[in-house]
Parts: sequence; structure tokens; C-alpha cells
Amino acid sequence: MSDATAFASIGELARSLRRRELDALALLDLFAARIERLGDTSKAFISLDLERARQRARDIGSDFQGRGPLTGIPYACKDLFDVEGTATTAGSRVLADNIAHRDAAAISRLQRAGAIFIGKNNLHEFAYGATGENTLFGTPPNPWDTSRLAGGSSSGSAAALGYGLCAAALGTDTGGSVRAPAALCGLVGFKPTYGRIDTEGMIPYSWSLDHVGTFTRSAADAQFLFSALARESSIADAADLRGLAFGIADSFFFERCDTEILAGVERLMDFLKHAGARLVPVKMPSMEYTRSVSLTVQMPEALSYHNRYLETRGDLYSADFRAGLALGQCLLAEQYIRARRLIETYRRDMQRVFDEVDLLLTPATPVIAPRIGSVEVNIEGEAEPVGNAITRYTSFFNMTGHPAITFPCAMHSAGLPIAAQLVGRHYADEFLLETADLIEREFGFELPLPPVE
Repeated sequence: MSDATAFASIGELARSLRRRELDALALLDLFAARIERLGDTSKAFISLDLERARQRARDIGSDFQGRGPLTGIPYACKDLFDVEGTATTAGSRVLADNIAHRDAAAISRLQRAGAIFIGKNNLHEFAYGATGENTLFGTPPNPWDTSRLAGGSSSGSAAALGYGLCAAALGTDTGGSVRAPAALCGLVGFKPTYGRIDTEGMIPYSWSLDHVGTFTRSAADAQFLFSALARESSIADAADLRGLAFGIADSFFFERCDTEILAGVERLMDFLKHAGARLVPVKMPSMEYTRSVSLTVQMPEALSYHNRYLETRGDLYSADFRAGLALGQCLLAEQYIRARRLIETYRRDMQRVFDEVDLLLTPATPVIAPRIGSVEVNIEGEAEPVGNAITRYTSFFNMTGHPAITFPCAMHSAGLPIAAQLVGRHYADEFLLETADLIEREFGFELPLPPVE
């Protein structure tokens, strides 16, 4: 079996398995061999569960009668999700002995759909950070350039898929922690409408902003996973680009952005116009205080979870995360409530935007993958903290709870992927995914394979 199979889509793998052109155990062993070869380089995994995975693959054999749509598909998850009998460490010494007694809701749904769990992915400790740096388990490098970040906080999930170590991965997205690393690594990152995928059994970072998200190679694959993961499903109208109204923000989302990223998204906009879609300028809510609002909600909510460990295990946290929790202790209840009220205002303002358009189109990130160890990036002569830059275009939609997807649309001259972001109406996830799939198929951009061994 060729290593190119490791980069095949879920749809292709599922068809090959059902036609008996591919054996579930052989497919699993292909990924296991790549993990053995590239695991140290990718730093994608914290733990593996390959023996249990092999037994599951043996049980499947070649009998797919009556089995779920993801039967035989190997996947991994960010080490925030409970998987019965395995440690859920959240990338931290604090939870090194935290053995799960049952599966998280999202894991249970994938198991019922027939997917095969292979291991837990690395992450920024407790999902606190957009760079994906982890002093305990190492920092996953970008598969396109190992001197650069994969992005975070779901860094290991992006690396696992980017290096061809699994067919799909689960992550969490509180400010862009799925969509941004997917964009930096040439993958598709999907965050559903808030609440449509159950977060039960997942270690929280910020309960009111946390979303379960997926890493896949295509929007069609994201549809496969979402149909298995969603609490309820609905039927999308047949997507047709002709006549669709794509909102183009009048401010913020096209500002202080790498010129090649802007050019790549503009080529996508030209394609949409030629396909009969309408590009509609829309007035966005004021973004002046959105990062402050998000942090004012995040840190007290994070503190509410971590208080239980601070007294007895506080010395086991990284200095970075302890500083964040200290910030949570300094924020007043009044400030938290004001931030929550502002978020409600943002949601109402976005509802008015979606009264005018079907979808919103933005760049996914204003920068390509930064160098590992970078503290700042420089855009148009202005320095910006690297984590702020990575999630500048994504974090707002965690506050509003709208579904959003990032997908590659061009290549940068530095040899790194460029991605666009589509945002949809609340609960119109299926329509968003179907439209993204249609754009992928008709736009004609084909991402090459990353230069991994």
C-alpha cells in the first residue's frame, strides 16, 4: 500500500474499504508505520492506543454490513477528550494521572459511526495559546516547513493530519484553535454552531466559548464527520453558487494582512463573481475591544475549572498558564458580566449582517505560519504578538457562536498554504459545509502534498 493512501480523503478510504480494495487492519498499520517513522519529528501525539485499535480493525475484517459510515477510518483527538481507559492530560503535568472512566460524547459518536481511535494529540497546555508550544511534550512543527509553527492550541491534531498520521482529527476551538492551525497547515478546519457538537467529557478551557471542531482534508470530509458528531442533523438546500450573497467585511478582516494572503482570497472572490455569486459589502460590529472582551470571559471561566488544582498542584502548571490564571483572579465579576453583555450585542449585530447575506468570506489568518519561537510578527511595519495575529480573524465567531470553516485556497511564495474562512448563519452548518464543498470542487485549486517523508 502506497504512503499516498495516508493522504487520501475519508470518502476515498471509506469507498475502498467497502469495496474490499482496502483492509481496515492494513490501513491502520500504514498509519502506525508512519507514526513510528515521523512521530518524533511531528510531535503530534501524547499517547497512542494502537493495540486496541488493531483489535477493533480485526473485528471489522471485511464485514461492513450494517456498520456505520466511518467504519475502519482511523482518527485521533486532542488530549482534552476522555477516552475510556486512557489518560486525559490536557498537555500538562497537572493531569498526568487523570485516567478516563468513559468516553466523551464526541468520542462515543465516532465510535458508533465505526471510526477507529488511535491516540491523543499534543496541544498548547490546557488549550491556553494559539502557538501550540508545549514545554512538556514539545512543539509540533508545521508539515510544510519544520522551522515554523503548526499553530494552536490544537497543534498536535493539525500535525497528525498534516504529516499523514491519521485520516481525521478532533480538536477544540475557543478562539480559532481548530480553524487557525488548519489554515496554517493546509487543512480544512470546521467549527460548528455553538452547542451542535456536545462538549460533555471534554476538559473545558472556557465553557461559553469552547466548540468541538474537526480537522479534515476537504469540506466533504468535514461533512462526513459532522453528520456523525452533531446532536441533530438537518438537510441543506442543494448548494448553488449562482445568486448566493457572500458578505465582504467593510473593516478589520482585510486589514493588516499579508499581501499574498489578500491576493489569494481576492482570486477566490473573483471566482465567486464569475460563478454568479454576489459579493456584498457589509458593515461589521466594532472590533476595537473584541480581544479584550474574549479574554475577560476566558480567564475567569478557566479559573473556575482550575481552582480545584491550584492549591495542591499549582507548581505543576507552566509559568505561562499560571500567569493567565492570575489574570482571571484579578478580573471583577462586574467586568465579566459586562463582557458577556457585549457578546450578546455582537450576536445581535451579526444577525443583522446575516439578514443581508448568506455567508461571510474572510481570510483565515493575516499571516502565514510564523517561525517557532517567534514572540511577535510584523505586518505592514506594525508588530503584533504572534498568538494574537494567528487568531485575529477567527476568535470573534467563538463569541457569536456562528459556524465557520477554513480551507486552503492558494500557496504563498514562502511555500506555505493560504486559507480562506467562510462563516454561516446559526444552525446552518450543513449549508455552510455544502457550499464550502462546492467551492472546493469548482474553484479548481489543488493543494500539493506537504514535503514530509
